[in-house]
Amino acid sequence: MMEIHKCLVLALILIFSVIGSVTSDASNHKYKNGDVVPLYANKVGPFQNPSETYRYFDLPFCLPGDLKEKKEALGEVLNGDRLVSAPYKLDFLVDKDSEFICTKKLTKQEVAKFRKAITKDYYFQMYFDDLPLWGFIGKYEKTESNEQKYYLFKHLQFEVLYNKNRVIEVNVRTDPSALVDVTEDKEVNVDFMYTVRWKETNIPFEKRMEKYSHNSSLPHHLEIHWFSIINSCVTVLLLTGFLATILMRVLKNDFVKYAHDEEAAEDQEETGWKYIHGDVFRYPKFKSLFAAALGSGSQLFALTIFIFILALVGVFYPYNRGALFTALVVIYALTSGIAGYTASSFYCQLEGTNWAEFQAPCRTTKYPREVPPLPWYRGTLAQMGMAGFLPFSAIYIELYYIFASVWGHRIYTIYSILFIVFIILVIVTAFITIALTYFQLAAEDHEWWWRSFLCGGSTGLFIYGYCLYYYYGRSDMTGFMQTSFFFGYMACICYGFFLMLGTIGFRAALFFVRHIYRSIKCE
Repeated sequence: MMEIHKCLVLALILIFSVIGSVTSDASNHKYKNGDVVPLYANKVGPFQNPSETYRYFDLPFCLPGDLKEKKEALGEVLNGDRLVSAPYKLDFLVDKDSEFICTKKLTKQEVAKFRKAITKDYYFQMYFDDLPLWGFIGKYEKTESNEQKYYLFKHLQFEVLYNKNRVIEVNVRTDPSALVDVTEDKEVNVDFMYTVRWKETNIPFEKRMEKYSHNSSLPHHLEIHWFSIINSCVTVLLLTGFLATILMRVLKNDFVKYAHDEEAAEDQEETGWKYIHGDVFRYPKFKSLFAAALGSGSQLFALTIFIFILALVGVFYPYNRGALFTALVVIYALTSGIAGYTASSFYCQLEGTNWAEFQAPCRTTKYPREVPPLPWYRGTLAQMGMAGFLPFSAIYIELYYIFASVWGHRIYTIYSILFIVFIILVIVTAFITIALTYFQLAAEDHEWWWRSFLCGGSTGLFIYGYCLYYYYGRSDMTGFMQTSFFFGYMACICYGFFLMLGTIGFRAALFFVRHIYRSIKCE
């Protein structure tokens, strides 16, 4: 027991130490007048396709005299960050007016490259003292003669807010009067310049990240989030009320009937779940696959809980580069033992080894009972549809904000609300799986093992269906690269939800089945 506690403590220390490597330390952000404040250029890419990004200097900008790549943590690499030193020098409290960088003679090919980037609404991202800033590289507009004109921005204007010896906020704008026409394929000379303005502010250093999370906490956004939670809570109350009134009443009648002698139980044919007590604990087909799915689902559930804990304690503040990806990789590796232990122990229970024995309140008969023919709405696909719809309806409003954050440029920081929605999702999944399992057993269908897992995990299929709606109806993503990234990654994520919720559904159904068959006398 002590060894287990030591392993858990060591795992937590490792998680926080690895995540801490990508977390800014306040002591590293104090400057004196004239000190060089680090500015790194990160990446460029189409604004509509957040996953399609390229190195900043893949476009022919002015190169700095000493081009250096910043050493990146694991999460930053997985996030696609490519931090290199920028050609702009922003010294602490030093204003600059139209500071010249270089004169770049663009070839026809380079002009065409800039024009193509402007057509796709390319933006750039930089980090100044670990604060993110963005801007577009150019613009296009139609003239009176209905011709398309393309312009490259050559002058950036930086505005930096400071409090004593710390940088608090940074913004970048483009000079609308400093444009270079890149409409035609011809050589162009471009004088790249920048301006820097420092302004004092009273905002404390500890609150400098609140600017980036402010949008997700606006009153009208919070109202929508709380409406989502209220909607989900109503769903839970209706579902639990239905189960409490219907299932408990039916079960009570069943228990009363089965408590009497067979001569007194005249209407036993109305409820048939007792008649299959010799088959209900018959092990499912493909036991090894079933055990592996339960192991993976248990691991993903533990991973989700750990991620929520880190989010609620404030580790994933906005633009803490790579922290989430680092946490996912490290915790996934550390929780792999949960998957192995759960899968192997459950499989050994089904195999009947002495190490672990499956606890069943009823003996299993030697020969399986034939499942009676059932109507189509009691089939696996129909029940998966019913089982997935209710949990999905409890989370679909929150899904939009998550998608807009992961596959867009919104920021999601209300992790407490997300955790409440997740708890509601787990509860609804468990209860709806229990209800469908009871009706399946009442129809004398004893093959409930895989059915309960598939019904619990069917919400993952609904989420993937929402992916189709979001991609074609709510986003502006285009191109083969972005499309393959979106549907490929979401297929993996939805499969993870399928395994996790399927495990939750099966565990709830197993608890319910054991309870009802333990409450009767099995001959």
